[in-house]
Amino acid sequence: MFYGWRMVGMVSAMRVLGGGLHNYGFTVFFLPLSQDLGLSRAATSLAFSLARAEGALEGPFVGYLIDRFGPRPMILLATIMCGVGYILLAWVDNYTAFLIVYLGIISLSFTPGFVHASMAVGNTWFIRHRARAMTVISSAVPIGGTLLTPLLAMAVQAWGWRWGAILAGALFLVIGIPLGIGVRPSPESMGLLPDGDLPRTQATNSDGSTNPSREKSSEIDPTLREAMKTMVFWLFVIGMTVRVAAYSTVSVHFVPIMVWKGLTQEHAAFLLGAFAFLNWAAHYLIGPLADAVNRPKLLAACMLAAAGSMLLLIWGDGLWPLWSFTILFTAIDASFPVVWATIGDFFGRKYFATIRGTMAFFYTWGGVLGPVIAGAIYDRSQSYVATLWGLCGILLLGSVLTALLIKPWNLAHEKQTAKAGSI
Repeated sequence: MFYGWRMVGMVSAMRVLGGGLHNYGFTVFFLPLSQDLGLSRAATSLAFSLARAEGALEGPFVGYLIDRFGPRPMILLATIMCGVGYILLAWVDNYTAFLIVYLGIISLSFTPGFVHASMAVGNTWFIRHRARAMTVISSAVPIGGTLLTPLLAMAVQAWGWRWGAILAGALFLVIGIPLGIGVRPSPESMGLLPDGDLPRTQATNSDGSTNPSREKSSEIDPTLREAMKTMVFWLFVIGMTVRVAAYSTVSVHFVPIMVWKGLTQEHAAFLLGAFAFLNWAAHYLIGPLADAVNRPKLLAACMLAAAGSMLLLIWGDGLWPLWSFTILFTAIDASFPVVWATIGDFFGRKYFATIRGTMAFFYTWGGVLGPVIAGAIYDRSQSYVATLWGLCGILLLGSVLTALLIKPWNLAHEKQTAKAGSI
């Protein structure tokens, strides 16, 4: 087996840990923490919005550090800070201390180490199977939510949220550090080539055996400055802003939307669980498909499917439109690794993390503002119709703009194919 799949396995295990203990897991602490500290839900929710804004601001700087020093230092630093941060969280006794620990230690390190660095590993070790590798890495988060979050919830219920936080911090340190140590920066650092390809030349040892020699790529990857001068860069930014805004808005308001459509809170929560499972399954349907088809066409189709799901919520009555919406909308989150694989196709491997981090500086604000705007609209109108029409409109616009990538992607793909055939 190509060593790159071991790297994918390691960072995926890291994402299972982070997804179960932080992405999904922190919601386990939400109510008991806010009740213990005497916080309103608005005050507790503010920390989440500030964390997303923090991730946008640090994105370009973090991306440069990953490209400069490799993903392993960032992963190890994030693991240690998250572990220590959750342990310190168990000792906070006021809102200010909570914000300092959550924003200044946990969130500050989590996104760089568990999000940006792990996707950089997938892009560095693979070219032809880039979408498949990134799909495996991306789908690890809902797996963590399925496997670890219920166990964390049981611990919090049995021992209290403070002991639950200590448990989460200990798991980050005990499991995460050995996994982070095993990460290698690139296939070239081990005398290999991306995808496990054989090198063009072979060096002969004194005993007559052969070893692969390191081959320098003739491809010149664009720098961040060069990438930002292209239309393709900004089309990706707009498309990602649309995806993040739509996904964040729906995920935050999922249960309220379903209650607005007539479901009970218990039934809406069950549908949310089904959405998480279907989201994981959709990753393994769309990801491998992306290695065999035109990726911009696939991305445009995913956005069209999500736009159609909005119409089901607006016009549909009864249970079947809600289930149909839940199935179709999974195309948004499942298409995220395909986006990053396509960006890797356009801009290469050398400056991928820097370019990704800079894009995050722009598109993350969609996730910050989308849920807030939806909540404000509902407070005024007691309806989600205007929000759903707005999401449908921006998804249709995003689909059209993504379609503009098809021609340049074809040209880049033909050049890449011709180059691979000459090796």
